[in-house]
Amino acid sequence: MWGPEGLDEVEAELLGPPEDLKGKDVLEIGAGAAQCARWLAAQGARPVALDISHRQLQHALRIGTSFPLVCADAGALPFADGSFDLACSAYGALPFVAEPVLVLKEVRRVLRPGGRFVFSVTHPIRWAFPDEPGPEGLSVSASYFDRTPYVEQDEEGRAVYVEHHRTIGDRVRDVVAGGFRLVDLVEPEWPVWNTSEWGGWSPLRGNLIPGSAIFVCERD
Repeated sequence: MWGPEGLDEVEAELLGPPEDLKGKDVLEIGAGAAQCARWLAAQGARPVALDISHRQLQHALRIGTSFPLVCADAGALPFADGSFDLACSAYGALPFVAEPVLVLKEVRRVLRPGGRFVFSVTHPIRWAFPDEPGPEGLSVSASYFDRTPYVEQDEEGRAVYVEHHRTIGDRVRDVVAGGFRLVDLVEPEWPVWNTSEWGGWSPLRGNLIPGSAIFVCERD
């Protein structure tokens, strides 16, 4: 799944037809508990799941994996040049780094020529609206152009969660600066079957404003 809307890779084929994934070396970046890598392995791919959180990777181990798990920074990938055919990231890594171009350059470095990188993030327009699932989440309350990061702190004032806002234009420029060619920008519509509501996600908002942005990038 590329995001809360429920867009399935089987349907979307943003990495390519599932049957073509067999034997491909694929890097999942910001893998969390490695759900995407687990699906890739089931298609016959050879995934590697990378995350900066050791605890997330421990959870992946508890679920069970048949592929490597790597604890590392997405901005300093511990792989040789041209190690992978594909890379993917579903709401992982890129929203949480201050310098996304560094990550993109690293991903490009470890991809083989013609390699594809697909990543999804919260759609930038959502930053202008309150993170509420009901009608109160439909009125603009902040500037879309305010790039101030969202920061949560603990009782001692230490940052425990940071998410960085980039406009659509920023993201496109980041992709290009990272050495990629932008092939597609997918904004999934909210499907009729998805009646889920959690956090700021809901059918009400999903039918009116985009929630996810998926960038399909290729290395020449």
